[in-house]
Amino acid sequence: MNTSSSPSPQPFDHHLNGADTITTQSDNAATTAGTDSGQLLFTPAQAATTLQVRESWLRRRAAERRVPCTFLGKHLRFSRADMEAIIADARRPSAASRIRTSTSDPLRR
Repeated sequence: MNTSSSPSPQPFDHHLNGADTITTQSDNAATTAGTDSGQLLFTPAQAATTLQVRESWLRRRAAERRVPCTFLGKHLRFSRADMEAIIADARRPSAASRIRTSTSDPLRR
């Protein structure tokens, strides 16, 4: 009988991530959405964490169809392209790059 202790077995759901290393399902649960570039779809919680917004804000915008998203049946998911589009749509020019069109401003002399 072998009395040496061996590490507990890992879950059988193994796959390759973007870095060609084997990870387990439990490892992926601990991985943040922003660092796993091989992930196809993100949950609302993962997408909200990546975008640094509240999950409720993101869910509400998705329900109103104001942000790009994917529904798999009743499950809401966000792709990396969806999140990039959300960022691009929210981008505003800086105050220094705004061009004033009115020259008749009485306060500006």
